[in-house]
Amino acid sequence: MTPNPLTTLDEAPTIDEVKAARDRITPYLRHTPLVPAIALKQPIPGCPDLWLKLDCLQVTGSFKARGAVNTLKSLSEAELRRGIITASGGNHGLAVAYAGWLAQVPATIYLGNNVPPAKAEKLRQWNAQVVFEGNDWDDANRAAMAAAETQGLTYIHPFADPRVIAGQGTLALEILADLPQVDTLLVAIGGGGLISGVGLAAKALRPEIRIVGIEAVGAPTLKTSVEAGQILELAATPTLANTLAPRKTEPLNFEIIRRCVDSFVLVSDEAMAEACRWLWFELGIAAELSGGAAIAALISHQYQPQPGEVVCAIICGTGTAGLDA
Repeated sequence: MTPNPLTTLDEAPTIDEVKAARDRITPYLRHTPLVPAIALKQPIPGCPDLWLKLDCLQVTGSFKARGAVNTLKSLSEAELRRGIITASGGNHGLAVAYAGWLAQVPATIYLGNNVPPAKAEKLRQWNAQVVFEGNDWDDANRAAMAAAETQGLTYIHPFADPRVIAGQGTLALEILADLPQVDTLLVAIGGGGLISGVGLAAKALRPEIRIVGIEAVGAPTLKTSVEAGQILELAATPTLANTLAPRKTEPLNFEIIRRCVDSFVLVSDEAMAEACRWLWFELGIAAELSGGAAIAALISHQYQPQPGEVVCAIICGTGTAGLDA
């Protein structure tokens, strides 16, 4: 049964908790660059005032380190001593592995078999134990939660933990500090942790700001649920962007998103690959498919800015998607 929405929203972090997260994680993370998309051989038509928030340059290569480190620094000594565990499409796992490395505690990361082997190797380089289980994140997450219960480990959810959401919200604080005139934020959606934190924090500081969620055509997890007015689980999520492919969101993210996100657009794998090539050849930015999703929305005209609109696209994860295509 879906929890009462008011009860669920009571669990959402406040803007003060997002600011506290910023103070908590600052010694361990980067204030990532916010750069204008200028000097382009192939500018995106209809988007003359485009800015890129490069969280692909964050520690471990994605925004996920924000939420994982905030959660780590919020745990008790007893919780830390037990060791930490999670399930991931790759990026959250890297962030939790980094958190475990910081605290010098064991980290176990469950992955679905759709995660690229290169990410598993990166996890092992942070001294994490890697376990493959099931076809995708949803299968791996069920196994991770069961292991946490039987082994007494401290489980860190990749998107439905208020501490994780508060950490991801620090990205919005940086954008609004560096680009106060921004009108619209384009944000990729997997399970909804990033857009929950960004949307919550940005709307608290600038209620008129527009938040646009970008999902893969094969994984419209939040769009489908929000339009239905209830959480739905997709039967499958056929997309190469595995970090955007949870089949189901959680009540906390669902309630935040349906209140803070103004619209959703869907982009194809091909559009994301094209966006990644554009980012590389125009700006020298290496992004994975999910990292190119916000640009894909512009290139494919799924989102068309109004004249004079200042747009910020969040480049949320590093990689080499589309560069060999």
